[in-house]
Order: sequence, then C-alpha cells, then structure tokens
Amino acid sequence: MKTHIGFAIIIAALIGFPSAVLGGFAVDLEGGGVFPYYKNVRIPGDTGTKISLTDDLDSDPAAYIRGRITYAFSEKHSMAFTVAPLRLEADGCVEEDVTFDDATFPAGTRLKAEYRFDSYRLTYRYDFHRASRLKAGVGLTAFVRDAEIRLEGGGQSASKTNVGFSPLINFNVEWMPVERFLVVMNGDVLASSQGRAEDVLLTLKYRASDNLGFHIGYRIIEGGSDNDEV
Repeated sequence: MKTHIGFAIIIAALIGFPSAVLGGFAVDLEGGGVFPYYKNVRIPGDTGTKISLTDDLDSDPAAYIRGRITYAFSEKHSMAFTVAPLRLEADGCVEEDVTFDDATFPAGTRLKAEYRFDSYRLTYRYDFHRASRLKAGVGLTAFVRDAEIRLEGGGQSASKTNVGFSPLINFNVEWMPVERFLVVMNGDVLASSQGRAEDVLLTLKYRASDNLGFHIGYRIIEGGSDNDEV
C-alpha cells in the first residue's frame, strides 16, 4: 500500500507555547484541510487488483485535527505524546473487476472506499543546539498505527485492518528571523526494506505571548509497504 497525503493547515493554536521555563507543559492543537494526492492499494499484495482511491475513484478533501502534549523536563530534553486521527472517503465506478481481500466487485459496481489511519506517538527529543534565534534537535518516536481500508459496493464489503508499531526518527528545527516569528520544520521519518513513513511539517509560527501562539503551514504524510499481504 502506498499513501501520499498533503495537509494544508488552515490555522492552528499553540496553547502553552514552550518557553525557557524548565519543567513546562505545552499543548499543541492543529487542524485544517486534507487534500489526497495518491492512495494506491492492492490487497492481497500479489493477487489483488491494484486500485487508486484518487485516480480510479473520486476522493474529496476532508478536515482533520491532531493534538500534542509536550513536557520539557530539562532545558534540552523533552517528551511528547501525539494523537493524530485521519478519515478519508472515496467513491465511484471501476471499469474492471476488483479483487480486494476476500471479495470480488464486478466491473461497473458503484464502490465506496473508507481510509482510516489513526496514529499515536510517544516522542523523546534532545535539543543539541539552543541559541537565541536557532534551535535544533533529534530524537526517537514510538509510533503505533491503527489503520483500515474498507471497500463496499453491490451488497458486499471487505476490509483490511492493521495495528502495528514502528520506531521513527524525530527531528525539529526552529529559526526566528525576526522577533515573535518562527520558521519551523519538524517531523517523524523512517525508511527500510519493509516500507517507509514520512510525516513532515513546515510552518510559520507567530508567538503572541509566552503562553499563546498561532501557526500556519503545510504538512505532508507519505509512506507505504509492498509485500505478499498488502
């Protein structure tokens, strides 16, 4: 399964903006629009029909929200817990028989697809560089996914679920070009022979006060795997 999803973040509030105070908490609430670029799937991986949920079916933009709680237990060390649910839908007709999991949908069947990818992440990060205008850090993320792809049509349905764990590499870079404004890039990434995953955010943040900020930017999620199962 290969998935590439662009997140256009409309606006998000950062409540409890991380400050120089040690032992502080920060709550980050993010929301916006999701614009799918490609979602290709074949289940089983060797015998199923390859179908695109964006090209073969119509996949409309959707809304999303995610939240993160960060605890800085020293000047350079922090832990964060992130909850990121995601739901996307698509529908339409395909001009060939579609074999998906244990079901076969005849050509021309009106299909409805549901794509769910909920993730839960626990991140440790070490800020190896901290200056007045530049901060950079790296860490590790324990990533748990609860995913499902469901296909319905013609009175039958089939779904593929997956709950799994992956370690990811976390990074964060913050640059303050002028007072109160920050350019931030952060994310979780990993690539291996079993698959890959990237969740990267580029955003402009405005620090209204020590305890409140806003940001607007773009998030991209891309990843997938290719094996006998998917």
